[in-house]
Amino acid sequence: MTKTLQQIVDDNPEAETFRFGDSPELCAEIIALVRAGTKTATCEAASAFGKGKDEWPEVGRRDIALNWDGTPAMMLETVEVRTRRFEDMDAEFVAAQGEFRDLDHWRASYEAYFRRTGGFASDMKMMCERFKMVEDFG
Repeated sequence: MTKTLQQIVDDNPEAETFRFGDSPELCAEIIALVRAGTKTATCEAASAFGKGKDEWPEVGRRDIALNWDGTPAMMLETVEVRTRRFEDMDAEFVAAQGEFRDLDHWRASYEAYFRRTGGFASDMKMMCERFKMVEDFG
């Protein structure tokens, strides 16, 4: 039996819901990378979190990644959260994100993403999260 999003939320009241990326295509691509085990980390501008915005990830909390259409894709558990500046990103963390050829590709891709979604600065603070998939609803 396939669970509805409401059933999953009812069973996990502490869980946040979120979508990867900023388009249907990017969301689907990233979900596929997580399912394949290629993507085990992500990052976002620290300014995307706070009052009236997304909740800051917490180690041990399980959150629900949604498909672009709002249906549940998977349950992820946060295993590490760190803050760093954009300019301090390293190749090891970039590799764990699974989407990029190298650090230069990451920088170009994320600068474009941040410019599309609210602003970019080389010294901007970022939330860097490592996670594991604990349930696939696909």
